[in-house]
Amino acid sequence: MNTPLAPASGTPSVASSTPVGAAPGAAVAAFELPALPRPSAAEFDAVLEHGAYMPLAQFGVIDATGDDAASFLHGQLTNDTQHLDAANARLAGYCSAKGRLLASFLTWRSGDTIHLLVSKDVQAAVQKRLSMFILRAKAKLADATGETAVIGLAGDVRHALSGVFDALPDGVHVKVDGEAGSLIRVPDALDRLRYLWVGPKAQIEAQLSRIDGKLKRVSPAVWDWLDIRAGEPRITQPVAEQFVPQMVNFDVLGAVNFRKGCYPGQEVVARSQYRGTIKRRTSLANVAGELDTVKPGAELFHSDDPGQPCGMVVNAACAQAGGVDLLVEIKLAALENGSVHLGTADGPALTFIPLPYGLPAEV
Repeated sequence: MNTPLAPASGTPSVASSTPVGAAPGAAVAAFELPALPRPSAAEFDAVLEHGAYMPLAQFGVIDATGDDAASFLHGQLTNDTQHLDAANARLAGYCSAKGRLLASFLTWRSGDTIHLLVSKDVQAAVQKRLSMFILRAKAKLADATGETAVIGLAGDVRHALSGVFDALPDGVHVKVDGEAGSLIRVPDALDRLRYLWVGPKAQIEAQLSRIDGKLKRVSPAVWDWLDIRAGEPRITQPVAEQFVPQMVNFDVLGAVNFRKGCYPGQEVVARSQYRGTIKRRTSLANVAGELDTVKPGAELFHSDDPGQPCGMVVNAACAQAGGVDLLVEIKLAALENGSVHLGTADGPALTFIPLPYGLPAEV
């Protein structure tokens, strides 16, 4: 029997009436996340010691079709979609006119369709905003979430996948296609391979029985944790319109093409890149304790300057070794000495962990 693609138990549902594009800070104040789901020890072990798969209900999919779909998106997103080919995927951001990220995407092409994988909580507002700018372009945006399955795979999964795909992607953001959809390799986490398997829901459901006996199904919250340990920020509603792309390392992760033409906020993004020093970046950290209410958008405070925040939580997920792992946007100067605390200057202290990639030296 095929495993259904309904969310695993404990998966948070997210809802808010605050639209993407509201004044900075408004979404953070209005948005309420449930307690962070904590996967079981067996779920973490399945990924780290063997291999696991997880249906990812936290994502939505927007399909762009039409003769002008690629050129339209090329003029809206931070990365090149005009030259996106069938063998690769690309990260991209969507900015406001002030250069602040409204959403982050993984983009890939299947035939004449360009797919955008996006956090589900911002999808509707972002799709509506993009649609407003289509005007006379021959392009159409459609919500493909209902008919698209998104499966994350992590750990030693190659043997299980070999029964579904004839070949596996041999590099990060390389894509292969098969009868059961597309398989995209995404950045490793903790030296474990990771893939996204995306395609028509009916076809993927029909194939899941091939891997059910080989891989354990685990909570999608494990994927959120792996994304954090890979150092790959995701823009969700609580932090929409808070960050210029460089603040969340999108320039380092290849999500910004500085040679392409204009897009909303392009002048701000380019000026941030070339005017001199980038003073804020995203770092990886852990905060100890069972802090189930840690939320994206929570402010950080430095011990030497308790009167004003020095950063913000971008993403948070319960960690395998305990506590909560975080991606935090922070002033680089705050990492040089003293301590950084969550919520208030006397809140829980953060322990910083090296990112799995290097950041350019800022001079």
